[in-house]
Amino acid sequence: MLKSKTFVKKTRSGGIMKIVREHYLRDDIWCGSEVCTECKQEETVLQKDACIESNLCSFPHYLLPDTNIVLSQIDILEDPLIKNVIILQTVLQEVRHRSAPIYKRLKDILHDKEKHFYTFTNEHHRETYIEREQGESANDRNDRAIRISTKWYSDHLNNTPTDKRLKVVLLTNDRGNKEKAEESGLLTYRCKKQDTSVTSVPQDETAVLTSNEITSSKVLFPEHLPLSRIQSGIKSGTFQQGTFRASRDNYLEATVFVHGEGDDSTEVLIQGLQNLNRAVHQDLVAVEILPLNQWVAPSSVVLQDEGPKEDDVTEEEEAELKSGPSGAASRKPTGRVVGIIKRNWRPFCGMLFLSQIKEATRHLFTPADRRIPRIRIETRQAATLAGQRIMVAIDGWPKHSRYPNGHFVRSLGSAGDKETETEVLLLEHDVPHQDFSQAVLSFLPKMPWNITEEDMAVREDLRNLTVCSVDPPGCTDIDDALHCRDLPNGNQEVGVHIADVSHFIRPGNAMDLEAANRGTTVYLTGRRIDMVPELLSSNLCSLRSSVERLAFSCIWEINDKAEIVKTRFTKSVINSKASLTYAEAQMRIDDANMNDDTTKSLRGLNRLAKILKKRRIEKGALTLSSPEVRFHIDSETHDPIDLQTKELKETNSMVEEFMLLANISVAQKIYDEFSECALLRKHPAPPPSNYDILNKAAKSKDMVIHTDSAKALADSLDAAQVDGFPYFNTLLRILATRCMMQAVYFCSGMDSDFHHYGLASPIYTHFTSPIRRYSDIIVHRLLAVAIGADSTYPDLMDKHKQSALCNNLNYRHKMAQYAQRASVAYHTQLFFKSRGILNEEGFILFVRKNAIIVLIPKFGLEGTVFFENKDKPSPKLIFNEEVPSLTVEGHSFNMFDKVKVTISLDASNVQHQKIRMSLVEPVISGVSVAPSEPEPEVKRAKLDR
Repeated sequence: MLKSKTFVKKTRSGGIMKIVREHYLRDDIWCGSEVCTECKQEETVLQKDACIESNLCSFPHYLLPDTNIVLSQIDILEDPLIKNVIILQTVLQEVRHRSAPIYKRLKDILHDKEKHFYTFTNEHHRETYIEREQGESANDRNDRAIRISTKWYSDHLNNTPTDKRLKVVLLTNDRGNKEKAEESGLLTYRCKKQDTSVTSVPQDETAVLTSNEITSSKVLFPEHLPLSRIQSGIKSGTFQQGTFRASRDNYLEATVFVHGEGDDSTEVLIQGLQNLNRAVHQDLVAVEILPLNQWVAPSSVVLQDEGPKEDDVTEEEEAELKSGPSGAASRKPTGRVVGIIKRNWRPFCGMLFLSQIKEATRHLFTPADRRIPRIRIETRQAATLAGQRIMVAIDGWPKHSRYPNGHFVRSLGSAGDKETETEVLLLEHDVPHQDFSQAVLSFLPKMPWNITEEDMAVREDLRNLTVCSVDPPGCTDIDDALHCRDLPNGNQEVGVHIADVSHFIRPGNAMDLEAANRGTTVYLTGRRIDMVPELLSSNLCSLRSSVERLAFSCIWEINDKAEIVKTRFTKSVINSKASLTYAEAQMRIDDANMNDDTTKSLRGLNRLAKILKKRRIEKGALTLSSPEVRFHIDSETHDPIDLQTKELKETNSMVEEFMLLANISVAQKIYDEFSECALLRKHPAPPPSNYDILNKAAKSKDMVIHTDSAKALADSLDAAQVDGFPYFNTLLRILATRCMMQAVYFCSGMDSDFHHYGLASPIYTHFTSPIRRYSDIIVHRLLAVAIGADSTYPDLMDKHKQSALCNNLNYRHKMAQYAQRASVAYHTQLFFKSRGILNEEGFILFVRKNAIIVLIPKFGLEGTVFFENKDKPSPKLIFNEEVPSLTVEGHSFNMFDKVKVTISLDASNVQHQKIRMSLVEPVISGVSVAPSEPEPEVKRAKLDR
């Protein structure tokens, strides 16, 4: 059966176009139920014995939720107890248009076979499709379509003689929809009523606060503009749209990153609760830029929301911001949020802050992420949830409420428990960490696995070469190995051999899709979250010694000056002769008594690497710095027993140089072959404003840092030395690292700027770590097609799909870095918990209006020393932004000054345990200090291997 609509449309050129839209209807669409004998269905999803323990529905039944139920109660639908649910095509399409995150979660539920959720395509079924009536809104039409489909299901299943007791329950919280459904004889419940009747689900799981439950009637925030006004304002230039980024250090401040054309992007500063106007971190918002005379400078105050407040915005809070610097040079474009274009809410991890009112059911939830506001929830389980890490979802944020309203989702475990804290860490950073599904594992090779004759026929046999790997201690996922040997013509042959992961992971299968979603392996302290199953990561793909492995090799002929004479790429078979740590390789190189083939190969590699690095630095590559730490973990308790900064050896640099060279060589090759769809990596040059803090720090020591180019910056850093202060240069390089932009993946056909600023390379990619990075798998596939070793497939040549993939990879890499740093911070707390109080020397890295941020080189640790305490009179503070410096009771604190601090763990707040730093030297009378915690986002200075 065919339905069609015809209409005419005026084109841009003024012509008239006739458009015919056809809508096909069918009568052979399955209902998906096991009890049905009418539908000729190949498989069923909905069970015959569809029972949920419920006080309302003691009979077998299927649930059919409307759109708003899915949008507001997705947490309930995800509960393992909720099964046998019918999701209409109408609902699925509406959810897709209204909330991408919830649509993804719903699709995940539909793919879970144990949940028995069935998608019924009612919009193409002859008996359930309806047309929109004259004067009927789209929403009313969809509600009617849901009622029609519910009626069809009820009649259809009642026609089945096997079981007439099975019913269909429509779930809706829309009063009008419920009344009309009941008038039609449909069994209808509100979601709250239905789910609180489920005996196995916590009674308050769906408890939400609606706007009419708020006790305060005072309007605290401006009304959000409707989407129509926002759209017209953006079109006219009155408003700008961008991503809302809340500050970790000051809950009254945020920035909105407004994307412009090309590199023309702007950060708009937002200050004050009313101007923040209920936006939550990562929301897409519309902002209005304030007049120039209202622009302000970013606050230099470290300010955190100290606890529950009444539903009002206090003058004291706003005054905290107004006392900041207001010089014209420091002012930034400033604005206010006028509306929300798209919410980016997710379930948040944290702890419950119990109300002081006896038997109260309303409490404040404190998220683990300081950028997220407290959330008011209603629960009757407060006593049980106290001391637990829990998850809470936001339902809404009324204009007369200081905090958003939400509901309890689930408990994660006891706060302080290592497994619970790790789970929180992974969830908060959106790290996929579930076990690999059977669908993924089904694509693993059958064991025992061996290299076949067919493999050998299409690969170069390099098993005779003296290949070895050099990695950190305990590394089991060995991606890369190297060799170096002399050639008869006096040159040397150097090979970088990379695990051929793409041989085992074929495009489009379940394992490939899972790896693409995960994007990267995540390395936590004492734990690794693999991108691919362990059989591949630690066994079949790992280039362990004394076993034959498949590899993708990049081989150069290099002369004595480390100049490349010839480059070739080949699929190969290797047999590594040694799996060494950096220290073991260094000892071989340094030991004059060792002259075996592996040691000779290492010495040749090391000599060439030094020349390559020197040449790279001469071209302007940056040598930056940042404190990185290594934990020594107790083998039984898995607690950290020692903490020290990592020591880098020549062999670290040796491996690094050849990985960089391989990545550059491969980048050029795949771009030459596929100029529109090569997956590359770039590092944008920082905008001049990023260097402000670096220039101020150098100026305080009567130095000038040139930032016109990477080469100028590198030369300035090399020349920046202070007599009697050898650590000064390291501090300056740490500061320079903080000025850098993030390196990102991109598709060559979607960008014109390929330059890698930090490496001073015109082109770059990632090829050398396919076990732990999905980007490298794609690069392997491109290279394989380029040399005729494999065939292509449509998605590989589609620049738009490549670009979308790059966006996900950039996101996953960023979140993995944050998760790794959070893991280090957590284990640092465990270390100091067992060590008690320590006195250590450190250096002032940053100066704030009310605090100094101190770096402890011995531990690679940063902490904040506050010079004020709410319980005691504050000392006299004078802040000079230009230097910058902070004068406390007559003593001046400047960047890079040496201080001595006491370090201990403040565990008084289980939710946010803190490293407490208090000043020991210099001694300042009358100064009291408050707890501090490590800086959360420390950029790590690593070469972009």
